[in-house]
Amino acid sequence: MEDHNTANLSEPASPANSVASAEIAAEFAALSVEEKEQRRAEWSQELARVEEEINTLRTVLASKTRHASDLKRKLGITVWKEVTDDMNQGLKNLKESTVYQRTESVLKSTGEKTASVFGSITSGISSKLSQMKNSESMRSIEASVGSAYENVKALSSVVRWRSQFR
Repeated sequence: MEDHNTANLSEPASPANSVASAEIAAEFAALSVEEKEQRRAEWSQELARVEEEINTLRTVLASKTRHASDLKRKLGITVWKEVTDDMNQGLKNLKESTVYQRTESVLKSTGEKTASVFGSITSGISSKLSQMKNSESMRSIEASVGSAYENVKALSSVVRWRSQFR
């Protein structure tokens, strides 16, 4: 039964894998002791071959990575340049995307509408101020303020004139 548990350690837990593992465990349990030892020996040899292939691939990958780095250095391609190029390409892809273009269009339209609304508000305020300035009430206020100013100015002159004679 310990073989059933070790088989499950390397496989993801799913109903299909559980059924397959149970079937394999049942088949393995039905084997004779010699057949079980022979299977384990075969699996051990296959595991050793696979691990050797993995190590070989890692060595080849490391060698190819070093060679690529040397070539990049000779070509003047730095990590910074690669990152910059990747960022520029990413931004280009983003700007060419449908979502970005739709968003840009909506924002542009919204900006234009907002500017139009503010323009209308400003125009309305200017129009109202112009109407107020030309209204009869405003002329009356201007005349009153002008008259009061003239009165204060005249009074000030009288006060100065009187102070000369004291």
